[in-house]
Amino acid sequence: MAVKITKETYLNWYESMLLMRKFEERAGQLYGQQKIRGFCHLYIGQEAVVAGAMSNLRKEDGMITAYRDHAHALAKGVSANAVMAELYGKATGCSKGKGGSMHMFDAECNFFGGHGIVGGQIPLGAGIAFAEKYKGTDNVCVCYMGDGAVRQGALNETFNMAMLWKLPVIFICENNGYAMGTSVQRTTNMTDLYKIGLGFDMPCAPVDGMSCEAVHTAMDEAVDRARRGDGPTFLEIKTYRYKGHSMSDPAKYRSKEEVEDYKQKDPIEQVKAAILKKKYADEKWLEEVEQKIKDIVEASVQFAEDSPYPAASELYTDVYVQSDYPYIMD
Repeated sequence: MAVKITKETYLNWYESMLLMRKFEERAGQLYGQQKIRGFCHLYIGQEAVVAGAMSNLRKEDGMITAYRDHAHALAKGVSANAVMAELYGKATGCSKGKGGSMHMFDAECNFFGGHGIVGGQIPLGAGIAFAEKYKGTDNVCVCYMGDGAVRQGALNETFNMAMLWKLPVIFICENNGYAMGTSVQRTTNMTDLYKIGLGFDMPCAPVDGMSCEAVHTAMDEAVDRARRGDGPTFLEIKTYRYKGHSMSDPAKYRSKEEVEDYKQKDPIEQVKAAILKKKYADEKWLEEVEQKIKDIVEASVQFAEDSPYPAASELYTDVYVQSDYPYIMD
């Protein structure tokens, strides 16, 4: 293992996942109050998939994902203020209030979305990795997708190209069991989704997405492979969302027993237990971190409340990009 799991790793995992959880819980409340409009897909339960990956990544590495993207943005370094303001549609949001919940973006943090079109980010993830290889860096791109997105034809085209050109990209399927309300078992006769990679001779594996340690270990190997120029990896990280597909989904297609069973494997509680068992910190530290996170989240709400909406003139900006290249229209 190239990247060791240390005391600091556990403490960072706990703080990072707690921020994701508390932020999403507050976002859910604000959506109910109609402070947040449009679509809103919460990440509660899936936090280890991002936290376990981030402990192997650098700021220079790219990340791209689908529309369940608040936690990814926070983990990649986008401030809670900028994410909450974006949810509010305010000008101070990370996408200037124009993207909302599904289209977070921050070039400085190398976070490239946030994409509302199912599977649309998959070829883009390979493109970001191609750019890094073209520039001669050893940076990687992590491309997240849901279990429903693996049915898109673009995935097959992208996987073929990524393997052919040995692109430094890690494809991660966040398999939470349901594409909207449709279970994996109802969409495929091959429920081991990681085996899709076998058709392209792409290294692939299933991963326990409720365990930060398991995600970290799988990502460590995948990132190392990509950095040394050996190409992509496809990981099926099996996770679970406690809430419905979006805020409008009552999630009646699954039993309460199923949800409660997964809550017994809660990634935050697992890391918390490990911290106490290993004596990395005490209850006082845990309480201080929880208060710190609550303060950050509440400050982000106040920031969003106080921020202005974009000016009407902003409708016409960020639509086209001027270029000196003759084949791109100004």
